[in-house]
Amino acid sequence: MKQTRYLKLSVFLLLALSLIFTSCARYRDVPPGTVKEIRGPGFESVGMKDLPKTNSTSGQNTDSSIVEAQIVTVLPLAEPPPSPEYIVGPFDVLNINVSGKPEFSSMGSTAGSVTIVSTVGMVSQATGCRVDGSGNIQLPYVGSVHVWGMTLQEIQDRLMTIYPKYLNEPWVIVDVKEFRSCPVYLLGQFRNSGTFYMDRPFNLLQGIALGSGYDSSADLTSARLIREKKIMPVDIHDLLTNGDQRQNVWLKPGDTIYIPDNKDRQVFVFGAVKKSGPLPMPTGGLSLSQAIASAELRDTGYDLNYIRIIRSHSATRGELMVVDFEKIMRGDALPLVLRKGDIIYVPKSNLGSWNDAIAEILPSLQAFSALLQPFVNIKYLSQ
Repeated sequence: MKQTRYLKLSVFLLLALSLIFTSCARYRDVPPGTVKEIRGPGFESVGMKDLPKTNSTSGQNTDSSIVEAQIVTVLPLAEPPPSPEYIVGPFDVLNINVSGKPEFSSMGSTAGSVTIVSTVGMVSQATGCRVDGSGNIQLPYVGSVHVWGMTLQEIQDRLMTIYPKYLNEPWVIVDVKEFRSCPVYLLGQFRNSGTFYMDRPFNLLQGIALGSGYDSSADLTSARLIREKKIMPVDIHDLLTNGDQRQNVWLKPGDTIYIPDNKDRQVFVFGAVKKSGPLPMPTGGLSLSQAIASAELRDTGYDLNYIRIIRSHSATRGELMVVDFEKIMRGDALPLVLRKGDIIYVPKSNLGSWNDAIAEILPSLQAFSALLQPFVNIKYLSQ
């Protein structure tokens, strides 16, 4: 019996010593006075492909928690320039002069007068022919004439084929009394926001100028051009700060230029956490550790060695990163400071390529699409 007790005691001591030495090998205390240099998480992104899963072969800072980095760009919007001629559309008011005769013209005809309500609520009367929702105007004697999609010269030529039935050698002059068919909406931190109407082809810079500039709280990196409910691949920040004329695209009727303020700062945490979704960013900033702590990891089923981060630099440029969060927790790397709009994904296990990761994150991105940065919407949600 004594031998059995001695044998059990010996086994227990060996196991205890093994655990102690193993633990010490991983988490041993450094001698007093030791200075351990830990460089910051800065790095240089190289190439357009996923980097190797070891920092030593990627040329990055080996003390950084970033395992992989990939710069992603979106090609700027490229469209042919519009016709320099104004194209008439619904709700425009035309002024039509037929041989100077009021009874044939829109001028001086009370039947052709149109009530105009301005954007500030002022009501005025404009004599002229209003283009209805079907694109037609009503003229004395002639009746309905379709003009939607035509230039002023084309309308004039068309009327010149009609009026010889009523007048000898008539002449016709057509111009626009009120421009109402090509609205542009300026929303957000403009000094003069609202609805404006283009009287000729406008490019993006000319459209922004309609708002008389923007105030000091404008967040240009998040500014966006919205067309038919989609965010266009246009970098307004690069256009205004660096003069990149590739971004100075032509506007189309119904376009919205939106410049948000810089007060609404948040990041997003998805994946193996209990509280997924947006997370407010305090004034003093937010680290990856704080964000994950606020979102609360699940009790089991997560991989902290390959946390994915989607970072937006502008509307057409972003960055994909893989972060070894365990390295930060061991104290081998400084805390990773997050930026506004960062999307953090805590995987259940080590994912393969970024395509696999995006497929996992996509449903969550779709649920919060209205809150995400323009780059994320353009690159991953515009399909």
